[in-house]
Amino acid sequence: MFTSKFLTTKLVTTKRLTVKNRTTNNTNMENTRKVALITGITGQDGSYLAELLLEKGYIVHGIKRRSSLFNTNRIDHLYQDPHDPNQRLKLHYGDLTDSMNLTRIIQESQPDEIYNLGAMSHVKVSFDMPEYVGNVDALGTLRILEAVRLLGLSKKTRIYQASTSELFGGLPENKNERGFYDENSPLYPRSPYGVAKIYGFWITKNYREAYDMFACNGLLFNHESPRRGETFVTRKITRAVAKIALGLQEKIFLGNLEAKRDWGHAKDYVRMMWMILQADKAEDWVIATGVTTTVRDFVRMAFAEVGIALEFKGEGVDEKAYVTACSHPDFQVEIGKEVLSIDPSYFRPTEVDLLLGDPTKAKEKLGWIPEYDLAGLVKDMMEGDVKLMKKDVDMLKAGHEILKQIE
Repeated sequence: MFTSKFLTTKLVTTKRLTVKNRTTNNTNMENTRKVALITGITGQDGSYLAELLLEKGYIVHGIKRRSSLFNTNRIDHLYQDPHDPNQRLKLHYGDLTDSMNLTRIIQESQPDEIYNLGAMSHVKVSFDMPEYVGNVDALGTLRILEAVRLLGLSKKTRIYQASTSELFGGLPENKNERGFYDENSPLYPRSPYGVAKIYGFWITKNYREAYDMFACNGLLFNHESPRRGETFVTRKITRAVAKIALGLQEKIFLGNLEAKRDWGHAKDYVRMMWMILQADKAEDWVIATGVTTTVRDFVRMAFAEVGIALEFKGEGVDEKAYVTACSHPDFQVEIGKEVLSIDPSYFRPTEVDLLLGDPTKAKEKLGWIPEYDLAGLVKDMMEGDVKLMKKDVDMLKAGHEILKQIE
């Protein structure tokens, strides 16, 4: 009897010690992991960056805005139950317009790295909401920098500020001798979005120099993916092309087809963001592919992915695109059908005609090499949107309604 009680007590004690040791080991492991805070985690860049950091073993905190609808679809595959003892993705309600909230989140999470990706980033819409874009994109950056400084984290926390190629303004005289925009090119923003971002750019440099903070700007040229927001021109194009090919939409309306952009894949760009904060020295970096393409050619490439060839006729606001051939058996559109027209309302009050970045510094100093070219990017986006729109076809066949979602 005594032996039985003794053995039972010993087994229970051993079990408790084992559980305690596991808990201690988990805590120790958590304490050795790097901690990152991402604003804009529910966006295109934030979702890809969260994936990357989790793969690298980080604990990731993300700030999301309160909404009456679910707005976390881009990170749904990363979701972890808050009750999971090994949770490494933690979401916080917050907003770049709320200083107290940002300060509290930074204090609680004690991040080693902050990636400020949150913004009102639609250039055309910024003309309609100039005050809001200034509050979020300009002052939101200041709020993060000041919170880090006031909390005494200046030596611990490294900060990445998502800047933009819109700062250059597309002025030809501001290019370098090779015809590109680089880290030393003069800045001349031509939209409320660009003006707000130039404040974020300079206040980041100022805090780096004034307070010896490891704070860097990434001057990102256009970067896209299947997760790009639906109202951005590249995603608007790939969604519309998929719908037209599947008979769900008649045609697409666009603005300036002559505009030239340096388009890369968001996966490549978020990898560079991480590399910037691993560097020995805090600097500013251009992130680009060094290749520029017109909106018109992007349209051609998107239609080509579903076997549809186009002919463009007319000039300016009278330009239209017509189907000349269909080579894919699953995507047959009437030959001669008009599938694109110009809507002058999509023109910006001040247009940036050409953006072309020079990634030489990033490639030579950090060894950054993009894995996607433009053809690979368009293919990835079209595959994603064709798959997405086929679901709508199935819904209609089953007698259900689908969302129009055309802008």
